[in-house]
Amino acid sequence: MDTYDYIVIGSGSAGGVLASRLTENPAIRVLLLEAGRASHFYSQFPISFGLLIHNASANWLYQSEPEACTGNRSIPVPRGKLLGGSSAINGLVWVRGQTLDYDTWAQMGARGWSWQDVAPLFDRIESFENKSAPGRGRSGPVHISEVPDQNPLYDALFKGATEAGYRINPDYNSEDQEGISKTQVNIRRGKRMSIANTYLRSAMRRPNLHVITEASARHLVLDGKRCVGVAYEKSDKHVEARATREVIVSAGAVATPQLLELSGIGRPDVLQAHGIEVKHPLAAVGENFRDHINARIIWRATDPTVSYNHMARGLGSVAQALKYMATGGGFFSLPSAPLVAFLKTHPDLASPDVQMHLIPYSIKDPKRRILQDFPSFTVACYQLRPESLGSIHIRSADPNVPPAIKFNFLTDPIDQRTAVEGFKMMRRIVAAPAMEKIRGDEVSPGLNTSSDSDILHWIRNNSQTAYHPIGTCRMGPAGPSTVVDDQLRVHGLSGLRIADASIFPTMPSGNTNAPSIMVGEKAADLIRQSA
Repeated sequence: MDTYDYIVIGSGSAGGVLASRLTENPAIRVLLLEAGRASHFYSQFPISFGLLIHNASANWLYQSEPEACTGNRSIPVPRGKLLGGSSAINGLVWVRGQTLDYDTWAQMGARGWSWQDVAPLFDRIESFENKSAPGRGRSGPVHISEVPDQNPLYDALFKGATEAGYRINPDYNSEDQEGISKTQVNIRRGKRMSIANTYLRSAMRRPNLHVITEASARHLVLDGKRCVGVAYEKSDKHVEARATREVIVSAGAVATPQLLELSGIGRPDVLQAHGIEVKHPLAAVGENFRDHINARIIWRATDPTVSYNHMARGLGSVAQALKYMATGGGFFSLPSAPLVAFLKTHPDLASPDVQMHLIPYSIKDPKRRILQDFPSFTVACYQLRPESLGSIHIRSADPNVPPAIKFNFLTDPIDQRTAVEGFKMMRRIVAAPAMEKIRGDEVSPGLNTSSDSDILHWIRNNSQTAYHPIGTCRMGPAGPSTVVDDQLRVHGLSGLRIADASIFPTMPSGNTNAPSIMVGEKAADLIRQSA
């Protein structure tokens, strides 16, 4: 049995950051456990978000439970299975969120998590290459750039958005998120800046950081009401490691509640149904689950040169590969969306409530990620702060059995109205005069889907997620709806913290990678202050 000061379970966007920061002190020994493998060749390329979305060697390939609210479909829930977690396979869209998000967390009782508190942490993370943008980090580990790709489609979409009444925003990661923008991405010289390639690259050279990959945590080790270690499996051997100070679970919003429940921490009825001894009842474990449901509209492009469906198929893909190798640009350098927009579905709203992704291609087969065989483009939209709550709970006492994921999408009337209004806004932007020379027919769903009820029905039966699961170990004052306090300590237990997107009290307004990295930085500060 090996003993460390701290054990971090999960090397993703929060856990990798935390292990790196803690081991800056050479007197502290840290074990970092990662259930996935060390790397995948494709991961370095930004377009790998599409190449690896159904690849079992880099992705856990979770599936949701069929639910009536989404057409009784089983919806894919990809999660990273590599060093760096989902930062190794995500779409690379860098979004801090709105000041409102974090001030709301503080209002809900998460002291120290207001915008004023977390903005310096984002600055610490970033090295933003746009030197003219005020209030942004310049020397952090994660290089942030604006998408350099040039395309007449982007120019037309910018102009179309202004014609539809929306404005261009030079920096949506400032305190004003509203408008349409070139996407900010954690890409440098055409390469993905994952947590493995940033924080962990240098940290793994330190003798006080022990990283074990392909090591699957089976359960936490409790001594009464104190967490003292973790039991894990490596190369078919069961191993136990102990922590003299703390264990920090950073396995993500899907795997973290699963690990707690396997350890006897959670709702007694869930645990007892699977023959697990209740060691610490905690009603909110696995509850309060949220994600973004993402509706995508596809249009034909009358100008084939604006669509990567034309430029990246067949021999075109070879040309794009050569372009990438020569310049670091082109199709293989793209994030999941080169343009983003944060907009209000009603002018009286205090801040944007929908996010749009503007994409210069379309997918024919979502399961196989095959490009359409005709020139086209896609606009996607989701509600920024959904109200509908789902759950993630174990289906078995066997750690190898994935948990039951229930989204409960679009069950709140606010979510239904916002989804429909966002859908209609996408159509208005693409219908603008500036798009006339590029816009062809609407392929999916088609203009026959026109009434609000038809639009909502189509969204329920066709939308996927935006891959942003959060909230399953919610942070806040002790009570039936929270799991950790504002120091990230599990209520009622000592020696155990959680640091990942599962602790988000509400959904940040946008993609969740940057806020998850922020949680890793915050957790490191909290632990060092308490040591």
